[in-house]
Amino acid sequence: MNVFLTGTTGFVGQYVARSLAKAGHSVRALVRSKPVEGPNPGIPTVEGDILRPSSLYGKAEGMDAVIHLVGIIEERPSKGVTFDAVHHVGTQNMVVEAKRAGVRSFIQMSANGAREDGVSAYQVSKWKAENTVLRAGFEHAVVLRPSLIFGKPAPGQPEFCSQLVRTLLRPFPVWPVFGDGAYQMQPVHVEDVATAFTNALERPDLNGRRLCLGGADAMAYTDILRRIADGAGIGHRPMIRQPAALMAPIIAVLGGWALPITSDQFRMLLDGNVCPGNALENVFNVAPRAFDRESLAYLS
Repeated sequence: MNVFLTGTTGFVGQYVARSLAKAGHSVRALVRSKPVEGPNPGIPTVEGDILRPSSLYGKAEGMDAVIHLVGIIEERPSKGVTFDAVHHVGTQNMVVEAKRAGVRSFIQMSANGAREDGVSAYQVSKWKAENTVLRAGFEHAVVLRPSLIFGKPAPGQPEFCSQLVRTLLRPFPVWPVFGDGAYQMQPVHVEDVATAFTNALERPDLNGRRLCLGGADAMAYTDILRRIADGAGIGHRPMIRQPAALMAPIIAVLGGWALPITSDQFRMLLDGNVCPGNALENVFNVAPRAFDRESLAYLS
């Protein structure tokens, strides 16, 4: 297929671009400004911004499918970069242009936990974006909801394991843990996520579905910290539990600048992130990579 890919220069996008090319698809990448050599060698790029609809006009002409990956993990309201703007309005703009260009298939990157009554603005904005895609009338529309995604990022790209190593595990002699640390996560490898996006293009039976992509195991947050430390070659250190009710107002004031976590991220952390009925295994027949020392060795 001819695939129009957004978010190509991001952490997940570069893996999806390679996966699509390997599967024989022709990729056209949307970028806000053209890098010197493009996000991936050999993949043509076009410039455009999902927050400026006029910049998207004509860019998806001749495409069979759109894979829409653009997303943010932290807001910058002073610059107009909010969850609702990027995830909801930006997706609306991309959907309008895809429909105008006659695109038949639209695969949307969402997030596990997205729901109308989400605990965070992030989750609610992702839910709105999902509905925008599924109600647009494409011949084939699929929403994929990865859990926390891990894997080797390019320099400067956000990836949650690398961020934890840099902001928590290396600098602190004692690791603070919010609440009891028993809330569970199910980290999924970025290459497994890329495989699912590629496969979703060729699965007409998935039209209209929202599918969660999880890793091999669900585990407590405290166990995740230990496994990341093992991958990074950091010895285990004592953990000190911080009452969640006490930390919430502090993070509301200091989060995002004096503390390496925002209120949105704090609420989602305590909410957990597991994937019952994991579509990676049950729909795409992919055996998820383990979240262990070997798969986390890039952190060292």
